[in-house]
Amino acid sequence: MSAQSNLDSWRALPAAQQPDWPDRGELEKVVAELGGLPPLVFAGECDQLKEQLAAVVRGEAFVLQGGDCAETFAGATADNVRNKLKTLLQMAIVLTYAGKVPVVKIGRLAGQFAKPRSKGSETRDGVELPAYRGDMVNGFDFTAESRTPDPWRLLKAYHSSAVTLNLARAFTKGGYADLRQVHAWNQDFVAESPAGRRYEQLAREIDQALAFMRACGADPEEFHTVEFYSSHEALILDYDRALTRIDSRTGLPYDVSAHMVWIGERTRQLDGAHVDFFARIRNPIGVKLGPTTTPHDALELVERLNPDNEPGRLTFITRMGAPRIRELLPSLVKEVTASGAQVAWLCDPMHGNTFEAPSGHKTRRLDDVLDEVAGFFEVHRSLGTHPGGIHIEFTGDDVTECVGGGQEIVEDDLALRYETACDPRLNRGQSLDLAFRVAELYRSV
Repeated sequence: MSAQSNLDSWRALPAAQQPDWPDRGELEKVVAELGGLPPLVFAGECDQLKEQLAAVVRGEAFVLQGGDCAETFAGATADNVRNKLKTLLQMAIVLTYAGKVPVVKIGRLAGQFAKPRSKGSETRDGVELPAYRGDMVNGFDFTAESRTPDPWRLLKAYHSSAVTLNLARAFTKGGYADLRQVHAWNQDFVAESPAGRRYEQLAREIDQALAFMRACGADPEEFHTVEFYSSHEALILDYDRALTRIDSRTGLPYDVSAHMVWIGERTRQLDGAHVDFFARIRNPIGVKLGPTTTPHDALELVERLNPDNEPGRLTFITRMGAPRIRELLPSLVKEVTASGAQVAWLCDPMHGNTFEAPSGHKTRRLDDVLDEVAGFFEVHRSLGTHPGGIHIEFTGDDVTECVGGGQEIVEDDLALRYETACDPRLNRGQSLDLAFRVAELYRSV
């Protein structure tokens, strides 16, 4: 019972980035209702992911984590979920073949409905309103009604997550994820895309490997289904606390809103509410580490969040920016490794590379994203540590939110299909371009 009784100790601590709910009574009603709803994931699935992440810590697997910057309720459709999964699976087959290790597939979906903001309000034409904090909190439209935080949105986030997870499970277990079909999609990309043609050799090698296995009569179950896990930034603590359950097998608390949850760069204060809450749940967890992170910070986070040094429990997701990763990452990795801490290292090459185009659109250059990933690999290889994976924001649609890529998008193109609710995402072609480039990095070491 002690684990359960301590689950609310975060409430006495400073909690960054929480909405200013206008009516706490309404919030309490919502939280009570969420507390009685079924889990979205099961503790045993969280443990299974933890085991796979332990393999990443040992250098025996690679993580591909990605999806929307911020999901929207309107986006929880079969087409949207299928297109994101399709892109993630296409990237995974390339990385699996090139890396010769299993790829752990984790979506930024079925819960990624809240976003931290650098400012609490937004001003347009002299009108100041609360900032949009994601569909879980308020609406995107710039009106007082839309931007007022509404706790009943937490309930809608739960139901939208349930729909998305149901679709993801159906697609990944129902034949849609068949390895040969996914490879056929990649062949189409290679044949039809200017970016794809440079990857013909790798695509041909995968084709030959599949043909060889088919000729041998090899047709394992793993060719037809995949293990797929959900994740989100557990930003709104009232939501994630309401979806925390005590596992009947072990008596331990799990946040059953997702298999994996992470703490953002803006909420990783050692004396803050997020770190306290995460220390008590038993899911695999992540922490984003930005350019201000010191080795001392990282070691303190290890001590607070993984005191038993359990492999697979803690993942550090670095987001340094392409110009600084080669300078800042080595000391973090070196000191954490020297301490004996069992952590997985992932690269988020998106958040440190955002800039504003002359048109006012937030965007990212694919070349900067690729350069940060390359720097991440270089640092780990030079230190003899394992570059454990990548964490990206992408969509399966042909949006025009990031510049560059084989079918090049320039800054003047951004307005054509700029559809994100928050930060710019790679489109399908740019995502596959990234996967093939990462595959080349794997092969060059």
